[in-house]
Amino acid sequence: MIFQQMQVGTMAVFAYLVGDSDSGKALVIDPAADVPSIINEAVKRDLRIVTIVNTHGHVDHISGNADMKEATGAEIIIHEEDAPMLRSTPPMMLKMFGGRPSPPPDRTVRDGNIISVGSINLEVIHVPGHSPGGIALYTPGYVFTGDTLFVEGVGRSDLPGGSWPLMLRSIKTRLLTLPDDTVVLPGHNYGPTPTSTIGHEKRFNPFLRG
Repeated sequence: MIFQQMQVGTMAVFAYLVGDSDSGKALVIDPAADVPSIINEAVKRDLRIVTIVNTHGHVDHISGNADMKEATGAEIIIHEEDAPMLRSTPPMMLKMFGGRPSPPPDRTVRDGNIISVGSINLEVIHVPGHSPGGIALYTPGYVFTGDTLFVEGVGRSDLPGGSWPLMLRSIKTRLLTLPDDTVVLPGHNYGPTPTSTIGHEKRFNPFLRG
């Protein structure tokens, strides 16, 4: 697996390039901004971006969808419960983040579905609470947690469709049950380090104690 974490835009969003060297195919998780830089990174690694995956539908994670799809022809995938957000982002919010309206999804997913790129399989884990259709993506050794679990932090639950009890349950029952050495790859660079592990979050995340 070829993997690159990239901080993009103005909100310290992490976009991720995940590629399969055998097939030369790649997917991008949350291409929020700086789309040419993401594409250049793929080109340097001899990868062709064929899929865009949004961990959820908030504007700071989907603002680059249109540019990425136009440049690569990649299909857009999002959880079925957040799919309406792609077409309902207020113009003022898009302007604030320097984005364009996202195309509609080409495919929606739900819990347990597999998103594949070449020989790499990412399992969809539905983790509602930050948004109704928030997802994490798991492949043995790694979990992309979007805005649900950060390094020694958690996502907001006060936005429309959010729920703190639901998000806490999602984290404790769907993420913290993964192997302790699983690398946590968050949706924002908000912590003391850009990555963590499930074991570290169990021990040191102040929002998850008790």
